[in-house]
Amino acid sequence: MPEPAAVPGGPDPTPYTVPAGTPAPGGPGVPVPERGAWLRRGISRDGGPLREDDEVVWLQHGPYYADSRGFAGTTSFDGRQVHFHHLTGEPGEDAGSFRWEGRDLVEWGVNPDGSTFLEVWTPLAGAEGGSGSWSGPDHHVVRVGRHVVHVDSRAGTYWRL
Repeated sequence: MPEPAAVPGGPDPTPYTVPAGTPAPGGPGVPVPERGAWLRRGISRDGGPLREDDEVVWLQHGPYYADSRGFAGTTSFDGRQVHFHHLTGEPGEDAGSFRWEGRDLVEWGVNPDGSTFLEVWTPLAGAEGGSGSWSGPDHHVVRVGRHVVHVDSRAGTYWRL
């Protein structure tokens, strides 16, 4: 298998503020696309500036997803929020509302501790081509085009083929 990749076109290191007009946490949103490769461009915590401290890649294939932070599973949409059901890696479940802002997906919500978050996800080039989702006793892999995320009980790893 190839070496883990640095994310091409990584995040802009300049912090900027949360986009104006962002609805309150947990507000009505849209479902996520059934297929996509996404780079997190930034995260805002509790209304602060949008910053990126880690390169995070999220891949979606049908109802299956893998996140390079170390969790993977399935998604569902309840008409307001997308729920990320963690089946491999970091335990738990999280939910966020999404809206389109140009080509980007903006996600916002409330963490279990009551803090709020806003994340901006930009599509990655190279998502055309084969895709799929595979799992075993202690791992889950999602591929979308040239992008692969592998998650097991120890970590999440991103590769670009």
